[in-house]
This record gives sequence, structure tokens and C-alpha cells, in this order.
Amino acid sequence: MQWLDALVQGILLGGMYAQYALGMALMFGVMRIVNISHGDLVILLSLIGISLAGAYGLGPLPVLVALVPLAVAMGWVLQKLVLNRVVGNDPLPSLIATFGLSIALQNLMLQIWSANSRSLPGEGLESRSIEIGGIYIGLLPVIVLAVATGLTFGLDRLLKRTRFGRALRAASADVEAAAMTGIDPKAVYALATATAVGILGFAAVFQALRSTVAPADGPAQLIYAFEAVIIGGMGSVWGAFAGSMVLGISQAIGFRIDPGFGVLAGHVVFLLVLATRPQGLFGRA
Repeated sequence: MQWLDALVQGILLGGMYAQYALGMALMFGVMRIVNISHGDLVILLSLIGISLAGAYGLGPLPVLVALVPLAVAMGWVLQKLVLNRVVGNDPLPSLIATFGLSIALQNLMLQIWSANSRSLPGEGLESRSIEIGGIYIGLLPVIVLAVATGLTFGLDRLLKRTRFGRALRAASADVEAAAMTGIDPKAVYALATATAVGILGFAAVFQALRSTVAPADGPAQLIYAFEAVIIGGMGSVWGAFAGSMVLGISQAIGFRIDPGFGVLAGHVVFLLVLATRPQGLFGRA
């Protein structure tokens, strides 16, 4: 029973990682942008949401409604002002630019919120659970997993069934050929980054609900997102979702083996996948 419980808890944890990974999969796998500030954006949005809740007495749902449009606007501005100047076949310029942005965001958050940890009051949601077959399952992780599944499905449909998705994939494959057909690559990339950061708005609220956040927590979220995308395979939205499940399950099983082995177990699985199947579980060679 304990291993079944570990499997269930790992899947639920994977739902949180999937919300980190979807935006990374879109930017890294489709646009070839290595966004080092990915995790810091999650923490920044979390802290903004906590401040909104404290200042206006908002619950989790109103904070989510306010935070997601703000995240979309932040993503659009980020691409327009910074990333459009460095996007290209070579990922190094975007890596350097977002590394600098990461440092700037961490220092900005320290200046505004200090180094103290904070969390978002969940009106009791974070402590509620349901019992199924002798296994207690938290209500919040179930909601996180359901939202992650819905976001993955929606993003997959967006990329495959809409004009915007076709334009984005065309610009990713050949920017010059896409421009010749009337596509504005920079406008498409701005909308894509707005979508990616908008997804982080969901992740920010749930992260602040399930644990505390501090300005220095961004790099850890970046690592989980990056590992999930690599495990699943770059360029695959459902691959990022599956990679998140693998990462969450491996960590949950690791925690059952030894409390200090949980996070390391996820890193070991990541290294094994990278060594044996560099293109990821669902990527093409």
C-alpha cells in the first residue's frame, strides 16, 4: 500500500511540475529560447499574488483571476523588449539575456519583499483531503493535477488546431520562409511567450498555496521545469506533461526509500534518460 500511495502522490506532484514545464516546453522546444528566468518569474508572480491577497483580502480564485492576465502581459513585454532582440538559431544570446534578467529579478524581489518566506492563504483548501481505498489524497494537489491536464490539452490544441499554432510552428521551422508567407515571427513569438508566462500564473498561485515561497526559490523551479522537458522530449507538450509525471513519481518513490533521497532520485532519473535517450522519452532522434 505504501508504494501505491507513493505512486499516487508522485502523480499529484507531477501535476505541479507540469505547470512549470509547459511554458518551458513552449519556449525551449518550439522557439529555441533558453529562459533562465523561468523559475524567477514563477516566484515573482507568487509574491505579487500574496501581496494582492494581503492588501485586498482576496481568496485564491480572485488572485488567480488577477494574476494570469498580469502574467500574460509580462510575457508579452518580456518578448517584445528583450527576447525578440536575441532570438535566433543560436540559443546562447537568449541564455545570457535571461540569466541577467534572473539576477535582476532576484535582487528586485529581495528589495521589495526581503528574504522572508511567505505563503498564500488558501481558506483551508491546502489542508483538505479525501480518502480513497485507505489512501488520503489532498484536495489541492488533485485540483493542481486537473488544471495541469486541462492546460496541457488546451496548449496542445492551440498549437495543432489554430492559425496561431501553425504560424508558430512555421516560424520555428524556418523564420525566413514563414516571413515570406506573411507571418510576422516577432509578433507570433510575443504571443507565444505571453502564453508561456500566462501558464506560469497558474503555477505561481498553486505554488504559493502548497508551500512557502522566497525570492531565492526561482532556480529550483527552473531545474524541475528543465528536467521535465528533457525527460519528456523537447517540442512535445504532452511529452513535457509525461516528463513531469516521471519526475514526480521518481521523487515520491525516493522519499519513501529515504527522506533525503527524494529530490536526488529525480535528478538520477533525469541523468539516466539524458544518457540513454537524449531526445527524451517522446522526442524524435
